[in-house]
Formats: sequence, structure tokens, C-alpha cells
Amino acid sequence: MIPPSIHPGPGEHALRTRLTRLVESFGRPRIAVVGDLIADEFIYGRLDRVSREAPVLILKYDSTEVTPGGAGNAANNVASLGAVARLVGVIGADDVGRRLSRSFSRRVVKAGLVSSAGYHTPTKTRILAGGIHSARQQVVRIDRDGPPVTRDMREAVAHAAAAAVAGCDAVIVSDYGTGLVTPGLVAAIKRQMPRRGRRRVARILLDSRYALLRHRGLTIAAPNESEVEQMLGITVGDDTRVLERAGRTILERTRMGAMLITRGSRGMALFEPGRPTQYISIYGSDEVADVTGAGDTVIATMAVALSVGASCFEAALLANYAGGLVVMKRGTATVNATELLHAVELDLAG
Repeated sequence: MIPPSIHPGPGEHALRTRLTRLVESFGRPRIAVVGDLIADEFIYGRLDRVSREAPVLILKYDSTEVTPGGAGNAANNVASLGAVARLVGVIGADDVGRRLSRSFSRRVVKAGLVSSAGYHTPTKTRILAGGIHSARQQVVRIDRDGPPVTRDMREAVAHAAAAAVAGCDAVIVSDYGTGLVTPGLVAAIKRQMPRRGRRRVARILLDSRYALLRHRGLTIAAPNESEVEQMLGITVGDDTRVLERAGRTILERTRMGAMLITRGSRGMALFEPGRPTQYISIYGSDEVADVTGAGDTVIATMAVALSVGASCFEAALLANYAGGLVVMKRGTATVNATELLHAVELDLAG
């Protein structure tokens, strides 16, 4: 692990050196990823004509692609950055589940996948259309939720998670609202974490779509701004005073070690107890190609960075670079360490 830095780092040259050293160490960590497995299905077609039956387009089918979403995408991003991901979650014993299982990176350890015959894999199907000389655009999305997660499934996942977190440097908890992730499951994971005295050695990072306020005392949570607005019943917009109150309120209520709020084209805001809020400007262009799974990339980058000695601020900076890179790619995409190094060097050159 790289020795800790002064927070925040002094000067762009020193910061570039520091971030570069961190990224160059990304091959060392082992990260457990526990949570909701979702199949992101992309159906591609070419525009053919307008239907005579209804005012809708007719597409000529081209191909279908299934990629990991949710916790699976977070695990793939961990692997793409060079670390080893140990994935834990429920997967259906169906065709989509089998295709999903085959789509993971080789650096994703799948020993923690719990398969159930009565469970079908939650699937988000996106239909994309385009012409020969035009980019494919999403026409419609169809969500097929899985059946309710049973107590037996949750117990099986808790057992698999206990084995997966042993010897890990960080744990990502990915909650997309299927009912698998509960405070009880997270508490069971925390009990298995190695400790040095009273302090847990490994970090626990939470990405919860709907239930952040139910969790307490983790290392960091990373909601997006719309999720913050929904959980508190507010509108942030361009008002940083509202954002400040919201971030501090959630930090106090959840007793997290830090809170990173992602704000789309407005960048990020990092809240830590006893420190001034750090506002991070967006990296790259705000003309994004696809935001699918960007939050998974952010949480994965944070986990790997913290595992090699980054401060929360440094981890947030690297996550901001990674998020800016991944939204320029279409579909459920990942970012690798080489791309991240290039972004750091380009942004902090001089």
C-alpha cells in the first residue's frame, strides 16, 4: 500500500505524481462485490421503414448482446482496472443467467454466485436503432424484474459473502432494489471483516439506489444527486447551499465515513466529517454518449483506489476521471488503468 498523503495533495505536479503512483498499484487489491446482479441486454437493429399497422418504426434485427449490470458491472470495472473481484449475488438458472455468467471478465471470481431454479435473472432490455451511417440510439427500454428474493436466498448470499470477504481489501455493496441487500445482510458482512483492534481493516463502500438511509457506519456511500433529492424530498439544481445541507444531513444520519454525491455534468461533491466539502468539476465533455452503469464505474474506482492507500479525496478524483471516461462509451462499459493514467496525465500536465 502507498503511504497516506496530506489531504488534499499540494499542487498539480505533486497530485499528478501521487495519482499516477496510485493507479500503477491497482493490480494488487482483492475486492469483494456483493449485491444485485442484473443482465443488461442490448438488442440492435437497423432502421427499415415505418409500419403500416401503426406510426412506429420497423427495425431489421441485427444482434443481441448481454452484459453484466448492477453488481456485475461493478465487478467487471474492478477487474478492468487490474484488481481481482470476488462476486457474490443471486443469478437465475435461466438462459439469460447462463449468458450473463459467461460474460464476466476472467479476473472476476464467480464462486459466490448463488443460483436458484425458481429465480429468473432481472433483465433490462434496451432496443437500439440506427442506419448504416448513423449512430445507434436507444428507442425503448423494457425492464423484467426477478421474483422476490427469499430468506433462503439471502442466507445463501450471506454465507457466500462471508467466504468472499476473507482477505479482501474492500467490499462493494451494490443495491439496486431487488430486496437482496438489507441492513441485516450488510451487518453480517461487517462481522466477517478482519479487524485491527476495534477498526476494520477493509473498507465497505455502499451504492444503494433506494435505501441509503437504512444503512449506518460504512466507509463511504456514493449516491447520485437525483437519489439524494428523492430521499430527502428536495431539489438541488444549481444551489450549492441546498446541496451542502443535504450532504451534511445524510452524512450525519448515516454516520458514514464519507459521502460522495455524483452530479452528472456538475461533477461531484465529497463530504467528510470535520472537513470542508470538496467540489470536483466534471472531467471531459458534458456531451455524453451513454450514462448506463456510470455509478458502478465510480464505486469500483473508489474501492480500488482506497485499497492501495488513496485518501477519500484522491479516490474521488480518480473516480471522477473514470466516470468521465465511461460515459463517452456506449452500453454498459468499463475503464482500464491505462485509460485512467492517460486522463490523469492529460488533465494535470504542465
